[in-house]
This record gives sequence, C-alpha cells and structure tokens, in this order.
Amino acid sequence: MELCDMSAVDLAAMLRKGEISSREITESVFKRIDERDKTLNAYITTVMDMALRQADLADEGFRRNKNMPLLSGIPIAVKDIICTKGIRTTCASRILDGFIPAYNATVVDRIINDGAVITGKTNMDEFGMGSSTENSIIGPTLNPFDTRLVAGGSSGGSATAVAAGEAILALGTDTGGSIRQPSAFCGTAGLKPTYGRVSRYGVIAYASSLDQVGPIGRTVEDCAMLLDAIAGHDSLDSTSAEVHKPDFLKSLKKDIKGLRAGLPKEYFIEGLNKGIKESINESVKQFEKNGIDAVEISLPHTKYAVAAYYLIATAEASSNLARYDGVKYGFRTADNIDDIIEMYEATRSQGFGKEVKRRIMLGTYVLSAGYYDAYYLKAQKIRRMIKNDFDNAFKHVDFIITPTTPDLPFKLGEKLSDPLQMYLEDIYTIPLNLSGLPGLNVRCGDINGLPVGMQIIGKAFDEETVLRVGHGYEIITAQGAGRRAQG
Repeated sequence: MELCDMSAVDLAAMLRKGEISSREITESVFKRIDERDKTLNAYITTVMDMALRQADLADEGFRRNKNMPLLSGIPIAVKDIICTKGIRTTCASRILDGFIPAYNATVVDRIINDGAVITGKTNMDEFGMGSSTENSIIGPTLNPFDTRLVAGGSSGGSATAVAAGEAILALGTDTGGSIRQPSAFCGTAGLKPTYGRVSRYGVIAYASSLDQVGPIGRTVEDCAMLLDAIAGHDSLDSTSAEVHKPDFLKSLKKDIKGLRAGLPKEYFIEGLNKGIKESINESVKQFEKNGIDAVEISLPHTKYAVAAYYLIATAEASSNLARYDGVKYGFRTADNIDDIIEMYEATRSQGFGKEVKRRIMLGTYVLSAGYYDAYYLKAQKIRRMIKNDFDNAFKHVDFIITPTTPDLPFKLGEKLSDPLQMYLEDIYTIPLNLSGLPGLNVRCGDINGLPVGMQIIGKAFDEETVLRVGHGYEIITAQGAGRRAQG
C-alpha cells in the first residue's frame, strides 16, 4: 500500500516511531496528484514547494521530540472557500479572480500550529452553491470511483482528494450537506459538527447561520483526529460556542453497547434508492447484533426542510454576496463604463455563475417588501419546528440513523438543467443545518462498485457519540482504514 492511501491515524503512529518521514508521505501524495488530478480535477491550487518545506519542518520537529501534535507531518487539503494567507482563495468563482488573503482562517492557523502540511486548495461549487461540484470556474471534479459520475458537492474536491489518495485529510464546509453528501458519493468519512463547534472566522460566507467547517478523512478515526485540532471557542467568531471541548479521538474507545438508535420514518419513503435502503437496514441489523436498540421515530416537519432551507440560505446569500462589487478586490468588468451602478451590474453579471445568480435573485426576492413575512419569516418558523422535532426525538434516543443521500452518484450534467432535482439531493442533510446538529457520513456498503453513505445524527455538541457510533460501525464491519477509490 502506498503511503498516500493510508489512514491519518496510522501515518501519525508511524511518524512517531520514526518508521517514515513527513517528506515521504508528502511526496507520495504529490505523486498521486500528478498521476490522477489532470483527470479528477480535485484541486484549484496546489502548493508543493510550501508543502515540502512544511514536511521538512515537521521531520525536524520529530527528530527533537517524538511527542509532536498528532497532525504533525500529515498532508491536508483545504477547501477553496477557506482563507489561506498568501495562497489564492477563489471560491471557484470568477468574482474572486486573483484574490490572495492577507490572513489565515482560524481553522488553517490551528492545523498549521499543529504541524500539518497543506497540499493546496480544493475545487468546489461556486461559493458552496451546488451538490455536484459542477458549478466551478475550473470545471467539475470527477468521482474517483467512476469518472463519468459527479463527486457530489459542494466539497467535492476535498472528498475526491481524500478518496483518491491526493490528500490524507481535508477540510470542507457544510451549509446544507456539502461535507456529508460528497463523502457519501466518494466513500469517505465526513463530519458536519454542531453549529458553533468550529470557528467560521476566515471562511467566506455563503449562509452565515448555516455554514460550518468540518473534517473529511478516510476513517471516522481520522475525522476525530482532525476535529480535535480545529474545534474549540474562537473570540474572532461571534457565533463560536464557549462549550467544553472533549478529546474526540480518546472518546472513540467507549463501547456503543446499550445505546438507542432512532430511525425516522420520514426518511425511508418513496424516492429513496432501494439498494441504499437495504444497505441502511442491514447496517441497523449489524448494530442490533452488537447491543444497540433501534426504534422508529418521527420527524414530522422533514417534508418542509428543503423549501425552508432554500428561502433562508438564499436570503443570507443575497446579503453576504452583496460585498462583491468590483471595487474593493477580485474581478472587475473590463467594459468601458462610466456609470458606477452599471459597473456594479456588469461586474456581478460577468463575475458570478448561473447558479449563484439564481440564488442571489431568489434571496433578494424573499427579503423584499411585501414578501418577507410570506416567505422568509415563515421559513424561520419552520426551522424552529424542525429543531423541535429533533429535540423531542432525542428525549427517547441517543442518536439517529438515516441515509445520507436519496440516490447513488449521478452522471455529469444529468441534473444541471433541473435545479429542483439537484436541490432534492440534499433532502436528508439539510435538516441538520437548519437545526444546527452534528451529522456524520459513514460508508455502509457498495452498489455496483459505488459507495453507499449512512448518516449518523447526534444531539447538539455531542460529536463524541456520533463519532463513537461511526467508529464502532467501522470496527463491526471491518471498513475504513486504507480504503480508497481505484478509479
């Protein structure tokens, strides 16, 4: 097995024993990038020279002290919506052409401080708006299992990079499923933490009340290791929660026997791929054989989640993206225009892609006079009802099991002309962003060589249980470590 195909936890152990060097791991990763990324298109920007310098620093640290932080020397890819000092950050959009941040996002500072090696910035749907990583200025990221299929989105570049061995770990963001859905399509583990668990400072905003940064790894253990580094209160982020941060990696050692799982009947209805449903049911049986009690629950307002999400998210996007005007930074129209209003219009028309413009217009409409109460305010009330559904369910269960996606990865271009069908891809992930809860994708089988994703949902700030259950499942089914997409 190549070093780039191994789990982060295994590589960290080998580094501490002096069996390998960070430079060797990093060179293995960039060799794989050279071999596969011309096809997969997982990266917008790679920074090999910087990565090798960081690897050499990590190796020097290990020569002095074997007890370095666990992330030391581990190559990590960063989604291109997360600011990186001195490295261009584009959000896969023309409007941020040439933008190089003068500072790091808090999550980037935290992994650098722990000695991680940054490999580059990964491809994504423009500003995080999409479920397939097809809405990118550099073109789509392809699924490493079958390059005729999408990788999912919007963190498709991060999920593909990890699945294909082009990174050991990756940072993604999740506004409506953008970590969990591509993780399901690419066969990786991916966690959306509780809203407020991880700082959003330096993350370019799409929908501020929904966005959250999280880890993507080859195994649940890998995700726990990265979450340990990036979680925690940040005074630079007003939405960062001042709550206790447990040792997530250590918490995986606790037994899952005796926990109670909830199966929401609203998630197992017509429209769910039959094979995915069978895979989830088989996974539930495996849990039950290992001491978990599974019961049916109800989340009655689930059917309103997609509609509420696409009112709230687009309204916030309309506000957040108003800052891109061609004056302060990024793209500005080359047209010879004297009137400033016309310059704004031309810059935004030329700088934003079709899907971003669609969502800005929808969001502006729902916030406009006469429509605010009818749409935006009503959507916020639905959001509260969805959260109440989860609160009531968690009075009776410790965690919830659902599919991550309603179907398997779809063909490139298949849903681009039908936005509604694309939006429905996130039907099982959106409710967690509306309610702020943590959710983890775990690979739970294969159908015709394509991975199937299972979603594990926990109470607010109970990532410990979510990760413990996911790790327990990987142990029960002998999944996880060393698995990658051969393509």
